[in-house]
Amino acid sequence: MKPVIGLLLSVLAALLLAGCEPANKLVILATTTSTDNSGLLDELVPLFHDQTGYEVKVVAVGSGAALRMGERGDADVLLAHSPAAEEEFMAGGYGRSRRRVMHNDFVIVGPRSDPAGVGGTADATAALAAVAATESLFVSRGDDSGTHARERALWEAIGGIPVNGWHQETGQGMGATLTVASQKAGYALTDRATFLALAGTLDLEILVEGGARLLNVYHVIEVVAGDGVRLNEKGAAAFSDFLLQETTQRRIAAFGLGEYHQPLFFPDACPDC
Repeated sequence: MKPVIGLLLSVLAALLLAGCEPANKLVILATTTSTDNSGLLDELVPLFHDQTGYEVKVVAVGSGAALRMGERGDADVLLAHSPAAEEEFMAGGYGRSRRRVMHNDFVIVGPRSDPAGVGGTADATAALAAVAATESLFVSRGDDSGTHARERALWEAIGGIPVNGWHQETGQGMGATLTVASQKAGYALTDRATFLALAGTLDLEILVEGGARLLNVYHVIEVVAGDGVRLNEKGAAAFSDFLLQETTQRRIAAFGLGEYHQPLFFPDACPDC
């Protein structure tokens, strides 16, 4: 009798476990290269899977490309850092919800020789003006990402985006752009997390930091399904909720402390984390 009871209990446990599993286990996340390059998602995605049973397919692109994926219904949920473009996305009816997850900052990096003399400059626009005045090489992503959008805004604040040969676009992600800037001894705008994650491979240093113009905010957006598009709305909602729960926010707050002795991101949904 005992073996039979044990077998029945095992079957019951398996059925209960299966009942907790989501029907559609795959969630497609379109996100920025910074959350991927920094290693943050390598820590959070497995935790999300363990808690919910969902599998996450991460597509790391610029924020502009991520938002276009959302418009086409090619992603269930977005994690982006291009506020103006995100607001247009929501106004267009493509997003069900948009919630603030975390922030860090942008920095301007460059060669130690600092030919434009911007080191220690507190104003990012003044630093770019010095780069322009000295025609020092500036390497831009040029990929319609959140970082590229911020760079464009900074240039426009001082008269417009340069068209001279010393302003070069890679059309690539943050890691590749930093590599080019390092190889060519140029300046670049980058999120701090990606730079710190790759700093050991680069001949660059942080020269300009701080100030409201360089604040870098990340939002999670649940995509709305359009006509003929089938999205995993439950999975998207689960991932969005997961990012904002206290245990995840504490993980975000601690991420980077061990290796870099400073957090790479600051949680915004948990004031006390």
